[in-house]
Amino acid sequence: MLSKRVQALSPSLTIAVATLAKELKAAGKDIVSFSAGEPDFDTPRKIKEEAIKAINDGFTKYTATAGIPELLKAISGKLKRDNNLDYEPNQIIVSNGAKQSLFNLFQAVIDDGDEVIIPAPYWVTYPELVVYSGGVPVIIDTDEKSGFKITPEQLKNAITPNTKMLILTSPSNPTGCVYSKEELVEISKVLKGTDILVASDEMYEKLVFGTNFVSTASISDDMFQRTITINGLSKSVAMTGWRFGYLASPNKELIAAMDKLQSQSTSNINSITQKAAIVALNGEVDDEIEQMRKAFEGRANKAVELLNSIDGISVLKPQGAFYLFVNIKDVSDNSIEFCKELLKETGVAVVPGVGFGSEGYFRFSFATNMTTIQDGIRRIKKFVEKS
Repeated sequence: MLSKRVQALSPSLTIAVATLAKELKAAGKDIVSFSAGEPDFDTPRKIKEEAIKAINDGFTKYTATAGIPELLKAISGKLKRDNNLDYEPNQIIVSNGAKQSLFNLFQAVIDDGDEVIIPAPYWVTYPELVVYSGGVPVIIDTDEKSGFKITPEQLKNAITPNTKMLILTSPSNPTGCVYSKEELVEISKVLKGTDILVASDEMYEKLVFGTNFVSTASISDDMFQRTITINGLSKSVAMTGWRFGYLASPNKELIAAMDKLQSQSTSNINSITQKAAIVALNGEVDDEIEQMRKAFEGRANKAVELLNSIDGISVLKPQGAFYLFVNIKDVSDNSIEFCKELLKETGVAVVPGVGFGSEGYFRFSFATNMTTIQDGIRRIKKFVEKS
């Protein structure tokens, strides 16, 4: 009865682990979870107040599929101010989170057999959406030696006549790596003269530590023309449940195609969220974003210190986001079994690295308080030393 497309999909491992942890906790188990990619901070007050005002003003009807004009203008202004990118409002579309933005993009541009280059470790959803769209994921493996970033040589060797797109994520989920301007320039040189698109997922751009964030599309006019910029407010402004993502491209035909697709699927996103998002996009809560960023950086430093003190495991210090990708190759060659036993014996929930395309690791989200982080890592230490 089920379609081949749906049967080919795998459930999200990150959501599965987070759900299991919640169920165990609800059943009375002593669980500490580092599985969810969700900030533990509340949405800033100004944003909530704008949402309440929208409700009281009766702004509860359908809107244009791509978003209300003042929202698209705010996104355009944000991209110019923060990223030095010039997009007109009709080169932007708002969707129900960056996940829908990616879904719309892949459905709009990928045909059967088109190849999409995906550096690993990768966000679990990328290859699933590529396959659902009829494409072929081409995985480039990376590791600590390259800072979990692809090299120009790797990219060049992966390109074939069927290559349609490269997916870049900076800062990265799950590794926290950030591509420098120099590294993006070298990647741009490999792509120059080709028709390859770049999907640049920049969801964690506000959460960087000791480095500068650079938008892929800002590298050159050539990169601007080929790059589709994907972003949102879920992570940096703690608005995960509001479901707000957006996509920008200079190709108006592409935006129109995604608008058409979205109009036949979900139509516009929540009208109230649209009004509230303008506050964040205009920079009115930047001070609170910086407070969250500093808190994440402090947690990252402490978690890295504690994890690297455990014999048999190691982790690189992240440059952004709120994840650690922990190497367990010296203690286990099966990350699923390792994580299952860890949860069973210690009540610590982390996500197996194999779900991100890299066996021998687990992802540890430090989007929780310092006390919980220290408690969890103490449990991990005891488990590893016992193994």
